Amino acid sequence: MSKHEIESTPGDRLQYREYKIILRPEHFQSPQAFVDFWKIVRHTAHKFDVKVKEADEPFANQVREVLFYDTEEFALYRNHFILRLRTHYKNGWPDGIPELTFKFRHPEFKTAAEVNVHPATPGGVARIKFKEELLPLRETLGGVRSIFSHNCVLAKPREGLEVAIGDLAAAFPAIHQVGADKESPMRLVNDTAVEEVQVDVGELNFGGGFHGKTTIAVWRLRKYERAFCGEFAFQCHFDSEDELHKSSLQRAEDFYKALQLDAQDWVSLGTTKTAIVYQLGSSPHATSRE
Repeated sequence: MSKHEIESTPGDRLQYREYKIILRPEHFQSPQAFVDFWKIVRHTAHKFDVKVKEADEPFANQVREVLFYDTEEFALYRNHFILRLRTHYKNGWPDGIPELTFKFRHPEFKTAAEVNVHPATPGGVARIKFKEELLPLRETLGGVRSIFSHNCVLAKPREGLEVAIGDLAAAFPAIHQVGADKESPMRLVNDTAVEEVQVDVGELNFGGGFHGKTTIAVWRLRKYERAFCGEFAFQCHFDSEDELHKSSLQRAEDFYKALQLDAQDWVSLGTTKTAIVYQLGSSPHATSRE
């Protein structure tokens, strides 16, 4: 049995639930933005008896470069696939091997569960994560919708991604279903390099063992050093959905909906970080492949 198989989540088994809110870029003019938004989170958490545990250094910056690759016609994205390379930086220099994420996202659970995102070559360490992502409604604050994300995460040197899509399909067989010309070259999406600054502020605990790592991040265009969005997120891991307490899930959802309203001046609706990079996020109807 390969390490890929050992570390895999069964194809139809959810083990993560991640709640996300996209934030307006104009608030992120200095590190104080992280502190200001966290104050709102703590206020909302108090109203719903959500326990807050701050990290030892809650506002220590983590800097990463984020690159997306696709064909010129966005064959991957238009078929619900995303290919992303993320490089961690420390003291201004790349830190370790970049992290390659290949994912399939779809609003229907069954469709997402059935796509096998495993790499073709066994061996090495590939983490397979199947999660439900909770997002605000596209046009109204205080609601929730979900999309299912089947991810493969592995270490990958930066070189070698600008290849033909046929070469990529040899590495990730699921791409064959895209139906694109195998000679179509893969390119950096919109020639855009993203600088991500993230703080791991701590943990939110909703009771019953349902708790999640909580982050606040800003995405900036490296070319202009200009923020184009922020994001608040908390991700909860669980072994089995059957073990989750309904009261804990309800508390998490109530908190999430209320936070959108408490932070309404911060919230940006109708898009995702990826959609903005693809320049398809100006309309709520442009994000169906989030």
